[in-house]
Parts: sequence; C-alpha cells; structure tokens
Amino acid sequence: MTDSRPLDELSSKIHDRSAVVAVVGLGYVGLPLIRVYLEAGLRCIGFDVDAAKVAQLQRGESYIRHIDNGWLAESIQLGTFEPTTDPARLADADCILICVPTPLSDSRDPDLRYVEQTAETIAKVLRPGHLVSLESTTYPGTTRDVVIPILETSGLRAGVDFLVAYSPEREDPGNPLFGTGTIPKVVGGFDEASKDAAVALYGIAVDKVVPVDSLEVAEACKILENTYRAVNIALVNELKVLFDRMDLDIWEVIDAASTKPFGFQRFTPGPGLGGHCIPIDPFYLSWLARKHGMTTRFIELAGEINHGMPAFVVGKVAAALNADRKSVNGANIGIIGIAYKPNIDDPRESPAFSIIELLADQGAILSYHDPHIPSLPAMRSFDVPAMQSKGLTAEYLSGLDAVVVVTDHQSVDWQFVADNSTLVVDARNIVPDGPCRRVMA
Repeated sequence: MTDSRPLDELSSKIHDRSAVVAVVGLGYVGLPLIRVYLEAGLRCIGFDVDAAKVAQLQRGESYIRHIDNGWLAESIQLGTFEPTTDPARLADADCILICVPTPLSDSRDPDLRYVEQTAETIAKVLRPGHLVSLESTTYPGTTRDVVIPILETSGLRAGVDFLVAYSPEREDPGNPLFGTGTIPKVVGGFDEASKDAAVALYGIAVDKVVPVDSLEVAEACKILENTYRAVNIALVNELKVLFDRMDLDIWEVIDAASTKPFGFQRFTPGPGLGGHCIPIDPFYLSWLARKHGMTTRFIELAGEINHGMPAFVVGKVAAALNADRKSVNGANIGIIGIAYKPNIDDPRESPAFSIIELLADQGAILSYHDPHIPSLPAMRSFDVPAMQSKGLTAEYLSGLDAVVVVTDHQSVDWQFVADNSTLVVDARNIVPDGPCRRVMA
C-alpha cells in the first residue's frame, strides 16, 4: 500500500509556509523567482553548476543589473537563502523549480540537454513528497514525455510518490511595471494533486495563479505567447523593408495606425529578435508540427523574416558608407547597444552579435558602446571578438565612419550621439536630428 503521508506533509508545509523551495538555474528567471519566495517568508536553496556565479551570490553580490544586492546580502546573512553547487542539497528542499536554458541545436531543433541533465540530477536525490515544477520554455509534451520518465528512474512514481507541474516563466527584465510577483502564473499539473500543490505553492509568491487542465496546455500557452509576438514583429519588419523601398517612414505609419482605439496593437520593427524566448520558442513549435506531419508555414516565414533583419541593417550600413565613397572593408564602425532590449544587461540572442559577425566578415574595424555590458561576452551561437565597451565621448564618435544603433538604452545621450557623429545608421528610430547624416535601418 502506498504511503500518502509524504504528500500530505508537503501540502501542510506549503500551506503553513514552512516548505523549502529550491530553484535550479540562477539566471534571469531563477534569481527573481527566489526573491519573491524569500519575500513571502520561505527558505530557499539556489543550485547552479556555474561555480563563479554561485560564489558571487554567496558574497551577496548580484550579477544581474536590475536585481540589487541588498536583499541578497540580507538573506545570505540570515541564512534564508543558500546558493550552492552541491546537488545533494536539493534533497533538503520540498519543492524544486527548474529554470534552465532551452536553446536550439545547430539544425534549429529543440536542445533539451540542460532540462534532461537537471532531471537526472534531481532523480538522484528525489524522495517521496517532492514537488518538481519545470519552468523552462519548451514544447507541449516535454514534462510528461521527457522529464517524468527521467525522474522515475529513481524508482518513485509521479502522482503517487512525488508531484509534477509545469508553470512557464514569464519575465520582462528591466520592466518596472511587471515584476515576478505581479505577473499571472499559469500552472498545469500531472494530476489534480500535482496541480493543487503547485497552485498553492505559486500562490504564496505571485498575485494571481491561473490553473489549466494539463501540463501540455501550460506548455503550449508559453509557446503561443511568444509566437504571437514573433509573428507580429515579423509583419512590421517585412513592412519596414517594403516601405523603405517606397520611401515611406514605417515609424510614422505605425504611429498613425496606433491612433485606432480598437483592433490594432502596436508592434515596432528592429534589427532582429533577441532574448531567450522570442527568437527560439516558435521553432520549438514548428519542430513539433513536423513530428505531427504538419508544416507551420506562418511561423517559419516569420522566423525567416526576423532572422534576416541583421543582414538588412548591414546592407543599409554598406549603402550609407558607399554614399560617402567608403567601403565596409576597413571602415571604423561603432555599435551602440549589445543587450537584446533597452536598459538591461542581458545579451542573450541579441541581433547585435549577428550584425557584428556580418560586418567583421566584410572587413570592418569594430568597436561598441553599451553602458550595461562592459565586456563582450562569449556566446554559444556566435563567433565574436573579445572587446571592451568604449566610452561614449566626442572623440570616439567623431573617429567612426559609421555608428550603428542596435539597442535604444535610455541612459545613452542620443542628442550627443547625433551632435558628434558623421553617419548614424539607426535601427531603433531613437537618434534625434543633429549635424550627422541619419539613415534608418
């Protein structure tokens, strides 16, 4: 006969807030998640394989710009938060939340190695009464078909000995309007007991929990959210190229369309997609569709358009230099903005890297300025040189043959850029009028 006491004890611990929460993966999703649970009065364990990252946290120092040090240092001192590289510490948690990357392979297929490795790690310490929740963005079926079978190599059974849920991460780094605790949390469970426990757990830390009927609905929800954005961004990116040929200002067109109070949502073009979600998630869905004998033409076309935007920007750079009787080969070109979106220090999948690669292939002499990224990080998917951020001085700007605006950080003095540059290729419509020649990209 199965002993139900561990699951009953888990329920009691969640409701009286004595449950210990472990988060695997201490990045842009995992660290904010720990913070909201600490603020709710729970004790947390943070596990990551990056020893340098864990050591920094143990010193009470944040490596994410919009996450301050104060609460870290206080929680470390009080002993309510324990960052660790020791997987055995996961056994001491009651609830384990998985927040690891889910990138694409070279063939743009789902790369679940980090999810699988994490499940294998948890399986070694899994005990009756555990709740395991996957938050990493993935395709419908991952939790049931990939994660649970690995967890059950422990000899324990999902829904009987331990509980399993899926709750997609929803983070908007650097946006003060939407913090981790204020964004509604969608939750699906392996069974009713799993869903109920996960709803109770997330309800402690976030303002609103949205239960759904299955793991797969919760997984599909996240894919839909990001595919919706990718497709609409692709639409305005394609129109940008068309209107450029027609000598129409896409930004003025969008401003005019945005005056309609119904039936229109504003999306803006750019130099390409960045971040961990929008450039990646739609390909998870198109891969899944192929497995079911279907081609998601709409999604794949959007991916092609967005993927081609860095080349469009580089083409505008080449044309603008050519008008000055210069070539990209040997030109001093400065990139402003490496982060994938404004006012953050997150470079993941930033179109800046593709632009740098393309310009370097054509022989450009490259440099960059980003107030939030002092050193150009090594990236899994890009081959970029080691560089340090340059100071945004008049001497630096005037010495460039072209400035390429990739990220529109608010802390950059854009009028200063306009006043001290010769040529600006602006992919964000952020540089005001000035002495420089400004080319939209």
